Amino acid sequence: MTVSDTRAPLKVAVAQVTPVVLDRAACVAKACRFIAAAGDRGARLVAFPETWIPGYPVWCDTGTLGRWEHAPAKRIHARLMRASVTIPSPDTDALCTAARRARVAVVMGVSELGAGGGTLYNTLLFITSDGQLAGRHRKLVPTLGERLVWGHGDAAGLRPFDLGAGAQVGGLVCWEHWMPLPRHVLHASGEEVHVAAWPHCPESYLLASRHYAFEGRTFVLAAAMFLTKADLPADLELSSDFAAGPDVLLDGGSAIIGPDGRFLVAPVQGREDLLLADLDLERIREEKLALDVAGHYSRPDLFDVRVRRTALVPFRMDDGDGD
Repeated sequence: MTVSDTRAPLKVAVAQVTPVVLDRAACVAKACRFIAAAGDRGARLVAFPETWIPGYPVWCDTGTLGRWEHAPAKRIHARLMRASVTIPSPDTDALCTAARRARVAVVMGVSELGAGGGTLYNTLLFITSDGQLAGRHRKLVPTLGERLVWGHGDAAGLRPFDLGAGAQVGGLVCWEHWMPLPRHVLHASGEEVHVAAWPHCPESYLLASRHYAFEGRTFVLAAAMFLTKADLPADLELSSDFAAGPDVLLDGGSAIIGPDGRFLVAPVQGREDLLLADLDLERIREEKLALDVAGHYSRPDLFDVRVRRTALVPFRMDDGDGD
């Protein structure tokens, strides 16, 4: 493509759907159905919320998870580990097959079980429309009570990906949207469509998503889930944490936002839904006239941002004989 080329509109979807909490297989099956539905409705890219497989651990900030030697907390963490996704695996193979069949690129939030089986990561999977696993991004810093659940990520996947959808697609998870340097790295890397993955999208999260769109001159798919008490497993180990309080635990709020920070699809709350929009990618060029934070509105002569994109591993084995 040359600079003079015009670009066809890109139809995108956001899957604001309820996970089958702590049931990995059922989540994968439901995801495949919504990937197919997005393809049937003409979407070339579909985004899912933060750790949608096997569901966001809403118990991480209720307090009892952090009690020392608390047996129910130990059991629920072990259960989350069993339900989390290894990469690659039959679960990721199923998602890739669904993407290929629907000819839809997918950005999926998962709780990832890392190598060695001891640490979990809050991860975004990037899947191409021909069913290839293009990459992953692990959340850099888990937020507050999440630090009892997930480990620190790295910058290996802090980049946009060509997913075959006709645009460079990147993503951040939740409170990463208040981290200026990761935002700048994605802006400077040519990101055009950004997936802002959240557990839900109250006003402050929507403000962060709209600011990201305006700052980066990108389209933003704010992906959130709808979850009620009734959606939690009947045998949930920390069920007493939810005895009081509202029935709706996560009230959606997903939206699609243009590169001027305005809503293309207004936030949806109170239900499952598949949000769709046609993105005019030429608008990115138009909005760059006034602001390009990594280009003509930057000062590389004054500021130098370096990124270590080496994946973090627990150890490196040197099998050389040596003297």
